Amino acid sequence: MKKLMMATCASLLAVACGGSYPVPQQKLADAEAAHRSARELGAEQKTAAQLNLKLAEEGIATARAQIKDGENERAESTLLRAKADAELALALAREHDAKNETTKAIDSSNAAQNARTNGAK
Repeated sequence: MKKLMMATCASLLAVACGGSYPVPQQKLADAEAAHRSARELGAEQKTAAQLNLKLAEEGIATARAQIKDGENERAESTLLRAKADAELALALAREHDAKNETTKAIDSSNAAQNARTNGAK
């Protein structure tokens, strides 16, 4: 009985000491970096990207609160979602810029074509 009691105590101690989930510092840094990149590319001003940027901000804030409360595993999941939201905002901002550049190039090409056509008459 004494051996069983000692084994149980040792097991509980091992679980209590080594069973905690580590703080997801790298996931937090990754989510923050993706968010910062999206902001630097102007996602705040691009309608399609604004929602995802806001969701990323909220996710990062929620994850920080979860980390503070010791809910590291939940925080890691929240940070994965926040990073995905920030990366989507970044992609949407890039898409917006690419569409604008394409439109400018088409307009420039059309203007040049019209100038050649009008000049040939």
